[in-house]
Amino acid sequence: MTWFKRESKGIITTTEEKKEAPDGIWNKCPNCKKPLHYTEQVENQYVCHYCGYHLRIGSKEYFSILFDDNQFTELDPNLKSGDPLHFEDTKKYTDRLAETIKKTGLNDALRAAAGKIDGQDIVIACMDFNFIGGSMGSVVGEKIARSIDHSIANNVPFMIISKSGGARMMEAAFSLMQMAKTSAKLALLAKAKIPYISLLTDPTTGGVTASYAMLGDINIAEPGSLIGFAGPRVIKETIKKDLPKGFQTAEFVQEHGFLDFIVDRREMKEKLSTFLKLMAG
Repeated sequence: MTWFKRESKGIITTTEEKKEAPDGIWNKCPNCKKPLHYTEQVENQYVCHYCGYHLRIGSKEYFSILFDDNQFTELDPNLKSGDPLHFEDTKKYTDRLAETIKKTGLNDALRAAAGKIDGQDIVIACMDFNFIGGSMGSVVGEKIARSIDHSIANNVPFMIISKSGGARMMEAAFSLMQMAKTSAKLALLAKAKIPYISLLTDPTTGGVTASYAMLGDINIAEPGSLIGFAGPRVIKETIKKDLPKGFQTAEFVQEHGFLDFIVDRREMKEKLSTFLKLMAG
């Protein structure tokens, strides 16, 4: 019975000689399940070229897409969260922070930077979902506040890219305070008549949706993004009714008047540039 064993020499490769593809070279589209090569993802701005699905990306990728020549100055990059409540669940909050910082290379769930879009100055604060679910803690609120101060001081338009599961439970009331803090700062930005653009990506939920994500002079979203406050399961159990098809998608939210535009990521920079020119004029 030789059909299930190899007797010929030269076709057996030892484990030591086998070559594996490096991590990160190939990815699979969560929607259509087709394989995507990393080079193709970068060229297509992390949008599946088979089905148009927008892959989840972080601040590094958004900055490279939006800022001219990927040139920018990061604002307050070294801010890190403390542990005012000495919180502990399955592990200490300080340990969780240390592990996440080491794993992601980020100091918290938001990075802010000043740069240019088609030669026009802008400050962008972008959330990273990989850092404890993009949760909004004290550092996120403080970085947004300082970024707004920078925009006001330099009379530069401001933009937030939201991608978050909501408030950070490990900081409890300190996290919830950021909703009021950022909203108050945005009121100062509006008083100074400086444009504020809010870009909602997948997912934007919880206290982030209930505060700065929905307060833009224009609210934009990427196609198919999950946008809401409480999750669909919680809402369904509360109202005891089936939810409409497409509930809490960007398209559903726009249809009900909470969004101005849904913009494909590949067209985002051009659309933002046009808006900035209109506001400047």
